[in-house]
Parts: sequence; structure tokens; C-alpha cells
Amino acid sequence: MLELNTDRMRAEIIDGIGWMTFNNPARHNALSLAMWQAIGEIVAHFEGDDDVRVIGMTGAGGKAFVSGADISEFDKQRANSEQKEEYARISASGSRALATVTKPLIAMVEGYCIGGGLATALAADIRFASPDSSFGIPAAKLGLGYEYAGLAKLARVVGPARARDILFSARFLGAEEAQRAGLVQFISPRDRIRNDVIAYATQIATNAPLTVAAAKAAINAYERGGQIDDVEAVEVLVSACFDSDDYKEGRRAFAEKRTPEFTGH
Repeated sequence: MLELNTDRMRAEIIDGIGWMTFNNPARHNALSLAMWQAIGEIVAHFEGDDDVRVIGMTGAGGKAFVSGADISEFDKQRANSEQKEEYARISASGSRALATVTKPLIAMVEGYCIGGGLATALAADIRFASPDSSFGIPAAKLGLGYEYAGLAKLARVVGPARARDILFSARFLGAEEAQRAGLVQFISPRDRIRNDVIAYATQIATNAPLTVAAAKAAINAYERGGQIDDVEAVEVLVSACFDSDDYKEGRRAFAEKRTPEFTGH
């Protein structure tokens, strides 16, 4: 079991899925500085564990995925520009861990997904939401400024015009509108959403890990504009797929009309 410096984050591995739970339900899972630190530790732990094929993110309590930053900390952690820099450094480290993890990342959203919570959910490759979930960035109602990276990701997902709507109006989008905007891929009833996420994650987990990792890297490279270093890194991953034992196993399983058993090697 991973030892963390805060009980506001939980990490557990169940049947090949590494679950990261935001565990601050009293504040609708608002992200504290300690939680941001723990995010990086959890992601690194899951990334290094071969038993973890897929990572899932969810919020405790059922009322929120993440409702943004923990504003109660701002007076002592983010009260001036100097503190802002330190806060940004730590939170950026957690965000970077989510953005660079090579394994598939799924967000399970129930209830509020707001501000930093939406930015966190956008780091996921796939997002599930309950029908009563809501999404938004209320920074304009607080006087906050958002960093470029998070807003660029939002614009890439929903398009610049819709990103402007979300940011300028500070309004909340319901699950169906969020799905139309591309913020959400699947909507599942609350009594079924976890099972649906597990079923989807299990489907991914049965596929060849090297192939999935190469595909994720390629799509990420596309999102970043197809920089030559990114494209070359993808080519290395693609070559590794062709040289892998899993590729041999896939061909054998196809010929023998059975389900392949991939190991990630």
C-alpha cells in the first residue's frame, strides 16, 4: 500500500486498475496543496507498477469529482505573488504527472467538476460522467487567473469559441451539454457508472499495453502540434510494438482463434 502524507488522497489497485481517489468530501474534494503533492506520488507509483494497466480517477462522497482549488488555503498558501509561484510549482508538478503518464487515464465524474477539477479531468484520456454532473470554470467570479497550459488543453478539447464561452461566462454545463462539447465521452447512471468504468478499463487492459501506449503518445504528439521530437519518440514506440513478444502472441492468438494474453513485453 502506498504511504501518503495526506489522508485526502487514496490509492489502491484492484484487478489491474489503479484507482486514485480525491478524498476531501467535506470540501467537495477541493484540491489542497498536500493533495497536489500526493497526485504526483500516486501517478508515479501506478506508472511503475506493471500490474496496473489502466488508471482511474474519482472523487469520494458522490457530490463532486473535484470542485476546484481549496480556497480556504489561499490566505496562507496563495496570498501574494511569491506564494503563488510556490503553489504553482507544486500544483504544476501534479498536473505534469497526469499529463505525462503513459498508461490510459480515465476520469469518473459524479457531481461537480469545477475549476481545477475540470483541468484535472481534462488530463484524462476518457471521461465518464453521471447525468447530474456539472462542469465549469468560475475563475471570472473569483478574480483568479488561469495558467496557459490548462486553458490551452480546454481549447483543444472543446474548441476556442466554446472555451471562451466557458471562461468568460463562468457558467456551468450539464452532463449532456458537456458531452456535446467533447468534455465527456460517456454518461452513465449513478448506480452503474463505476461498473461501466471498470468494464471499459478492463476492455483496455486486455489489449496490448505497448500498442495502447504508442497510440496515446501519438495522439498526445498530435495535440502538441506534431513536434519532430515527439513524432520520433512515437516511431520508437511503434517499432517496439513490432519487436515485442505481444505482437507474436497477437498473431498466434489470431491464428488459433483465441483471446490473446498480452504481457506488455
